[in-house]
Amino acid sequence: MSDTTTPHDAVRPMTLDEFREAGDAIRRAMNGVIDGKPDAVDIALTVLLAEGHLLIEDVPGVGKTVLARALARCVDGRVSRIQFTPDLLPADITGVSVYRQQTGTFEFTPGPVFAHIVIGDEINRASPKTQSALLECMEEGQVTVDGHTHPLEKPFLVVATQNPIEMEGTYALPEAQRDRFMARISIGYPAIDDEQRMLRDRERTSPLDDLRPVVDVAGLARMIRTVREVYVSPAVERYAVLIAAATRNDTALRLGASPRSTLQLVRAARARAALDGRDFVVPDDIDALATTVLSHRVILVPRAQHPDGRPVGHVDEVIERIIATTPVPVPQADG
Repeated sequence: MSDTTTPHDAVRPMTLDEFREAGDAIRRAMNGVIDGKPDAVDIALTVLLAEGHLLIEDVPGVGKTVLARALARCVDGRVSRIQFTPDLLPADITGVSVYRQQTGTFEFTPGPVFAHIVIGDEINRASPKTQSALLECMEEGQVTVDGHTHPLEKPFLVVATQNPIEMEGTYALPEAQRDRFMARISIGYPAIDDEQRMLRDRERTSPLDDLRPVVDVAGLARMIRTVREVYVSPAVERYAVLIAAATRNDTALRLGASPRSTLQLVRAARARAALDGRDFVVPDDIDALATTVLSHRVILVPRAQHPDGRPVGHVDEVIERIIATTPVPVPQADG
């Protein structure tokens, strides 16, 4: 399958005003579907524009799939959905070569991964072998079947949902698979008023039914090109590196953040800056995203403790402590 999509580097970037207007329109559309979860919507949009992949982890029934579908509906491109189950095979994701008796040749039939946005529902219900079928797709943007390489669409985004590993019938994602996701978010239960409003609004119809695309693929490519142009100073680059490096030396962590995570943290910070109407990244962008980008990549030691002896309740606490104790770069005065 050939890729006919124009490369992002060949498209014209938007102005910051155009970018912010388009970003706000996507936000409004998604917030109209996901009641009371603007932070989750912002992260999902940030990951899309930063050319990453998103992992949504939470208990069943809180709107993981709705958030993924809302993001997909906002883009007028190819969208596919994969329901992960224990009997799902790798070929069910990537596609398969089929022998055509009439021509005596094999013809590749692409799988659902050949789309601009792929929704992987309950990814941790599939076997590790099947989960690994996404690895090459997410990192390389291509699929190799029977020795032949097939490029995927551009842009290409995987939005995967999973239940907590304590839930019955789940397989924990391996470290290599988790590291491919730019960010992990949890939606959480809605507030009382939001849940009551949901009862009224969704009694007969789904808000997804009225959601219309906000940007087409060409417009999304222009937004992505705009994000690539956002400036990151050497001081802010070093700040991101210091935060990631600190996770590798923290006594509460058995596994620290990879260099890939530093790269993705800076990419996400570029998208956040552009959504805020800026063409440069500030340390606050790094601070706001570090926990979301890093926490699913690191692993706590058994009975982890903070330096003051307090037990660590959640890995987010360690990342937040590292952010708080890493020196923030001070802007240099001109002259």
